Amino acid sequence: MGVAFQVKPFAFDRIFTDAAPGAEAAPRVDRGALESIEAELRRLRSEQEAMIAVARAEAYQEGLQQARRERETAVLAAVDALQASLELIEERFAEVEKKVVREAGELALAAGELLAARELATDDRAAIEAAIGRALAQVRRGEPLTIHVHPDQVEAVEALVAERRSRERRRLSLTVLADASLVQGDARIRWEQGGLLLDAAARRDAVRAELDALLPPV
Repeated sequence: MGVAFQVKPFAFDRIFTDAAPGAEAAPRVDRGALESIEAELRRLRSEQEAMIAVARAEAYQEGLQQARRERETAVLAAVDALQASLELIEERFAEVEKKVVREAGELALAAGELLAARELATDDRAAIEAAIGRALAQVRRGEPLTIHVHPDQVEAVEALVAERRSRERRRLSLTVLADASLVQGDARIRWEQGGLLLDAAARRDAVRAELDALLPPV
């Protein structure tokens, strides 16, 4: 009995691969898309850096403006404080100046009164002689004058008149009269159209009148 054989065709078109069994095939890389993504990333980084730079610049400017405002506020406050201090100093200086001027005027007035009193106490004849000279300068040549003085001073004033007559070339008509109403050192000189009074009170008034401009009101 013969053996039966079945002949099968050989598959010459089988596809082989180097991949290990069970491994997936690697995807194909699109280089154009990759370059586009990288370019986009670079653009985004550039925009991000630009935005950061702008934010920093704006923050710097805002900080600078804030610092300037604070500086201006501080300067204005300092100027106001300085102005207030200057005004206070000016007020105090004006008060001190006013006080000093008044005290100086009062001192000068006291000194004038003291000198006037000293002149009368030490040599009251000099004041009377000066008054006679002022009177002679106001009258006509040869016009008679009467000189009224305290009774205790009649003799001394007559001696003054004699001395003046000896010095003057013109004729002098001078008569010395006693007047008990006058204090020693004072004199009243009369002539036809006027007269001259010499007394301590009048001297004080004259000195005060000169110093009134220096004595501010209280």
